Amino acid sequence: MLNREEISPEAEDALKKELFDLEQQFPELVAPDSPTQRVGGKPLKQFVKVRHEQPMLSFNDAFGEEDMRAWLLRLENYLGRSARANTEGSFYCELKIDGLAIELVYENGILVRGSTRGDGHVGEDVTQNLKTIEAIPLTLHGIAKRAVPKRLVVRGEVFMNKKDFERLNREQEKKGLARYANPRNVAAGSVRQLDPAVIAARRLDSFQYDLVTDLGQKTHEETHRILHELGFRTNPHNRAVKGLEGVFEFHASSIRNREKLSYEIDGIVVIVNRNADFAAGGVIGKAPRGAIAYKFSPKEATTQILDIRVQVGRTGHACDAP
Repeated sequence: MLNREEISPEAEDALKKELFDLEQQFPELVAPDSPTQRVGGKPLKQFVKVRHEQPMLSFNDAFGEEDMRAWLLRLENYLGRSARANTEGSFYCELKIDGLAIELVYENGILVRGSTRGDGHVGEDVTQNLKTIEAIPLTLHGIAKRAVPKRLVVRGEVFMNKKDFERLNREQEKKGLARYANPRNVAAGSVRQLDPAVIAARRLDSFQYDLVTDLGQKTHEETHRILHELGFRTNPHNRAVKGLEGVFEFHASSIRNREKLSYEIDGIVVIVNRNADFAAGGVIGKAPRGAIAYKFSPKEATTQILDIRVQVGRTGHACDAP
């Protein structure tokens, strides 16, 4: 999404203050998904470990077109048939946001647990912190044709937008503190803060991209559509493509538009669109065969040497100290 705001932070804060004052007058009208209910509770002493119902897998990496062709060939050989011909949109491509993977559990439409990936099998319960992120719904309402199931498990990414990262670093400099290295480190570190007030002040964002609960979805494209219908924020840039040529086109387009995005990306994720083929691919190590991270080349920059100082050390040898 382009770096535009629907409302300024100042106007948003003023509206929240007005809502808070009204709720103080009429406490019986406070809704569980009210913005005022996002931050609350005392700081935790430690996080509780939670086991995921299904493993949260990571992705193997590809760094060029030859890597992608080799991946598809291995997958086709494993499946015993062409994964390209099963659906019209044979792959689903997602922007690979540089953030932190999370899992959300809803019961009767209410968020009851949010956790980190951890080792893939066991993560940490960070529900209190995730509730402070406004992009994560506290309650689900769905739409007319998509009823909210009794229990729902979804997965997504928590990240920090570029503008909020720069704002945070300006605040660090004003306090005489060191700048943070990158948005991903801030997002990951913030989610694991024991005090939810800290993460609330950092204005993290989130997209959801996977549906663990079986709601009859046949493709990954349909998964995204269902998530959107249930009220989750999904990335509008993600889409189904035809064959590897479509993947290469999506990858090139993502590189061209990378700087226009409000968040950092370091590649794309390519997933076999048809869920039956994805499941048939199984897992190799800690990664699914049916998906791969197609990374961007590292950003390059020219460095100029300004000075070289030669010093003699204790041993009598010269030491270069730039």
